[in-house]
Amino acid sequence: MKPVYIINGFLESGKTEFINYTLAQPYFQVRGKTLLLLCEEGEIEYDEKLLAESRTILELIEEESDFNSAHLIELEKKHKPERIIIEYNGMWNYKNMKLPWHWKIEQQVTTIDASTFPMYFTNMKSLLAEMLRKSELIIFNRCDGVEDLSSYKRNVKAINPKAELVFEDANGEVNEIMEDDLPYDLSSPILELDNESYGVWYLDSLDHIGRYEGKTVQFTAMVLVPKNFPKGYFVPGRMAMTCCAEDMAFLGFACEYDKTDKLTDKQWVKVTAKVANEYFADYGGEGPVLHAVSVEQAEKPKEEIISFF
Repeated sequence: MKPVYIINGFLESGKTEFINYTLAQPYFQVRGKTLLLLCEEGEIEYDEKLLAESRTILELIEEESDFNSAHLIELEKKHKPERIIIEYNGMWNYKNMKLPWHWKIEQQVTTIDASTFPMYFTNMKSLLAEMLRKSELIIFNRCDGVEDLSSYKRNVKAINPKAELVFEDANGEVNEIMEDDLPYDLSSPILELDNESYGVWYLDSLDHIGRYEGKTVQFTAMVLVPKNFPKGYFVPGRMAMTCCAEDMAFLGFACEYDKTDKLTDKQWVKVTAKVANEYFADYGGEGPVLHAVSVEQAEKPKEEIISFF
């Protein structure tokens, strides 16, 4: 299998700078040639000396129609690289990318210019979402002067909860979201979560479970009882619009409750539960697990679907 590294993002988002930095690192000085497929040309160019020193061959693909398996295989046969880096065009829908069957994506990175993120998120949300959905690493650069990084993180995590996010300004990496940015008071005896704060709590719990261990939360939720779950557990959660009306996800954590057998799927309940960080088989490791204090019948909320936007 041929290892492939995909770097995507809109024009001038920092893709070339990221690849230049990577090529210059000692850990990248490995055997064999690297084929760099450049799908758009920005203001920053590649240093010819760096390309030579890193044994990197650059090929330009200007038209989306030329980004097809047959042409990619031709380039592979021509250069016989050990690995391939693709600087993908942000205006080409990532969903339509077709790679040769023997090319294996090792890593996908998305770069985002924080100063232009609101514009792209508002006007090109579907294109951006396709870039983000399978990225392991998402880098927000040029964060200087941006005050609402918390909302940026929530928007991106709603689309890809598992991605690692990095925020950078001119001085380097920016410390991520502070507790002061949360829409609830962590010192409260019970964190009462409404439509907006439920989504924030869910996403923040994935990154900062230590903030919530031992705390009590209360929220209205839809019941999901997966068939493969251990006895005495269910998932209270909410349907969320993570990108657009057609892109929905059920957001919830496993909850221990001794009367789970009395619950039915899609039933609405008011859950009061303590939060723990525990191993759970369906997570494949440790993660947020709720322990129910009470589960009561509840009315369906006026807004069944929550939104992060």
